[in-house]
Amino acid sequence: MNRTIKKVAVLGSGVMGSRIACHFAGIGLPVLLLDMVPNGSQESTKPAERNKLVNDALAAALKSSPSPVFSPKVAKRITTGNFTDNMKDIAQCDWVIEVVVERLDIKKIIYEQVEQHRRSGTLITSNTSGIPIQMLAEGRSDDFKMHFCGTHFFNPPRYLRLLEIIPIAETKPEVVDFLMHYGDLQLGKTTVLAKDTPAFIANRVGVFSIMAIFKVMDQLGLSIDEVDALTGPAIGRPKSATFRTSDVVGIDTMVKVAQGVANNCPHDEAKDIFTIPAWLQRMVDQNWLGDKTGQGFFKMDRSGGKKDLYTLNLATGEYQPKSKPKFASIEAGKQIDDLYTRLKMLVAAPDKAGEFYRAFHHHLFSYISHRIPEISDELYRVDDGMMAGFGWEIGAFETWDLLGVAKTTAAMQAAGFAVAPWVLQMLAAGHTHFYKVESGKRYCYDVASTSYKPLPGGEAFTILSHLKEKTVWKNSACTLVDMGDDVLGLSWNTKMNTIGGDVLSGIQKSISIAEEKFKGLVIANEGPNFSLGANVGMIFMLAAEQEYDELDMAVRLFQNTSMRIRYSGIPVVIAPHGMCLGGGCEFNLHADKVQAAAETYIGLVELGIGVIPGGAGTKEMALRAGDEYADGEIEIEPLKRRFFAVGTAKVATSAQEGYDIGVFRKGIDEISMNQGRRVADAKRSVLEIYNAGYVTPVQRTDVRVLGRGALGALYAGLNGMQLGNYATEHDVKVAKKLAYVMCGGDLSEGALVSEQYLLDLEREAFMSLAGERKTLERIQSVLKGGKPVRN
Repeated sequence: MNRTIKKVAVLGSGVMGSRIACHFAGIGLPVLLLDMVPNGSQESTKPAERNKLVNDALAAALKSSPSPVFSPKVAKRITTGNFTDNMKDIAQCDWVIEVVVERLDIKKIIYEQVEQHRRSGTLITSNTSGIPIQMLAEGRSDDFKMHFCGTHFFNPPRYLRLLEIIPIAETKPEVVDFLMHYGDLQLGKTTVLAKDTPAFIANRVGVFSIMAIFKVMDQLGLSIDEVDALTGPAIGRPKSATFRTSDVVGIDTMVKVAQGVANNCPHDEAKDIFTIPAWLQRMVDQNWLGDKTGQGFFKMDRSGGKKDLYTLNLATGEYQPKSKPKFASIEAGKQIDDLYTRLKMLVAAPDKAGEFYRAFHHHLFSYISHRIPEISDELYRVDDGMMAGFGWEIGAFETWDLLGVAKTTAAMQAAGFAVAPWVLQMLAAGHTHFYKVESGKRYCYDVASTSYKPLPGGEAFTILSHLKEKTVWKNSACTLVDMGDDVLGLSWNTKMNTIGGDVLSGIQKSISIAEEKFKGLVIANEGPNFSLGANVGMIFMLAAEQEYDELDMAVRLFQNTSMRIRYSGIPVVIAPHGMCLGGGCEFNLHADKVQAAAETYIGLVELGIGVIPGGAGTKEMALRAGDEYADGEIEIEPLKRRFFAVGTAKVATSAQEGYDIGVFRKGIDEISMNQGRRVADAKRSVLEIYNAGYVTPVQRTDVRVLGRGALGALYAGLNGMQLGNYATEHDVKVAKKLAYVMCGGDLSEGALVSEQYLLDLEREAFMSLAGERKTLERIQSVLKGGKPVRN
């Protein structure tokens, strides 16, 4: 049967329940969020009193940071209620998700009530992370069991992409298939099919990894700060690394999972790793549980109006100022942008960092090899779980591949680490990798059949780097590949995917090649972010050395590249994700269409470093404002809205908010909920635009600007901000330059101007600001510390 989800009920409004409700509301569904009637309000007849618990929980979630919703407007889709009065309303819901406290007895009471009201055939799932799914279904009806499953979201549900699907013996296969597909396509999740084993997949391996790190740390005598320096971005892990992550998640939660595995997995060959170290148990006994109790591995001292971070010394039990450890290999690794190259270097390093990496990875590889087929029949699901649930940029088996399966296995055995027999059999059969790419398709070794099978999803999850054998052209930064169906795909790989001369020339060259022989071009990057904008180091160098002719040429090249994207002979679709700032945003403003990942944080941020957007972004915002002006009227509101967004360096906190700040266009630009689908979706868009009869646009000569009247109003507002100490003198100088360009200059009245006229104004304003001392101070501050100084 075709199953459609029109309304969802979430039972339980705690930290997870309220945020799961927000995520469903964010994709456009009405949600019923229920919880208990608070103690003391059972006799009340006032809904506000009977629903206080759920209303307060939802309000707290909506105020939390980072926000659980793509836009505040979606909160109106959530209706609240309580179990006593409103459980009957789940009859109108197509999916009921239980997220109550982790107690079997309470969950069974809830399920008894659900059985009384749910319609036959509707989905019922649990977000439990610690109770066996099969145990939850005991005593339930056949229809309940056939439509029952574990759906384990990770916190926070909006941002962590993992959704583990855990069926029971009676779950219908079509229900599992539906949840896997719906979670992927509609919820934007990496859906991972897991077996009903303790901690499922991601927490089983993730908590083991943390406990193994604790063990290696004790063996090598490393400190907390040293371990976090080793286990963060240097190896493709989140900035929170090991100990900061533990504080955020909750040390008690981590200990509970570790103890659960130790108690419920008697045959786990590494169960001793899950033994809680004495220093960790002392922390739990003292209620030092992390952020939730105000101190854990770290403690923030806010006395004296300052914020000083202190780190726990595990040997003394005292807090001391946080340090910045230095390792020779880590310092050398900072010069290597490519994670794969850097990781190989770090693991082979002769210093203490290298010793740590080798020991940790030996523990990890041994453990994951023994978890197949216990927790999953397919090893790629382990990698998917760790990347989507714990934020690893590279999976565990993929890392083993990178370091060399045969070489690392031999080293592990020499060091006394056992490897599962199937790995040795795989190597003996001449299979030396867990993954391989052939003709652009990725294959994974299948243990059961002892052969390679294609990864599911196929072309829906296009990764441009897997198409390198179909490279059409490349330079030092860019790679252009044939995606098939006469569509090209361009990506670049620079530090933080910043944009320099090679990227600009690469885009222009790629468009020229596409115009000759292909139907269109997709521009997409890999890594955590699409692009952090122009290479400000180059701008600083040219401006500081007063190489103004060179700087003028660079700005012209940037403007011309944006305009080349807009006025090419073929459709150009850009697929951003993560941070897309400054110049990266300017490219998107000029694409025929943008196919953005839901988690795209986009904006024109140049004013923060003391210049205006100089890659045709200011021109484009003026053009879009002009297209909104009412005929024959001076309507300044569209201009003010866009001026404010650019003038405050506003960054959209989601792709949805990108529409609100005027970066994305309603009815043209689209959002891919699943980031992994955005490239394939962009290719589909290229073909749709081409097949609809693409015609090269004509450069505009009818851009409406408002001139002196609007300019005076914006100047007055800026002067007021300076007088109120909301902006510095330099802030106002830069913003006035922005206003000047967006109003079309000092025209006596509104007029129609060309895009080139606005580009010339934009470039002149950029050049005049780039040489300012305070602008150079801001750029230098960004280059040194990552943040502009306020001057």
